[in-house]
Amino acid sequence: MKPTSPSRGRILLSRTAAAIFGGYALTSASVIFLGAVLPLPKSQAILASSLISFAVYTAAIIWVFAVQDNRRAWLGLLLPALVLAPLGWWLGRGMV
Repeated sequence: MKPTSPSRGRILLSRTAAAIFGGYALTSASVIFLGAVLPLPKSQAILASSLISFAVYTAAIIWVFAVQDNRRAWLGLLLPALVLAPLGWWLGRGMV
């Protein structure tokens, strides 16, 4: 059996970190955004967005291991998170 090369190990480590941390960032941003835009009372919107977050996190993990390169994996998670979180905070300010 051929040992794993260091570059493959780094790729796997990077993708695992992207799945865990990038997926968490995207999931948190989607909860903030959906909690602000769903046309429900605030408590129900937060509950619904929290339930949707399980599907978002699962999709993020699948995404990370399905794409071709690490850069696309990280950018595919962090760019939407960087858009959704501030937009959700901005839209949610009027709901208080």
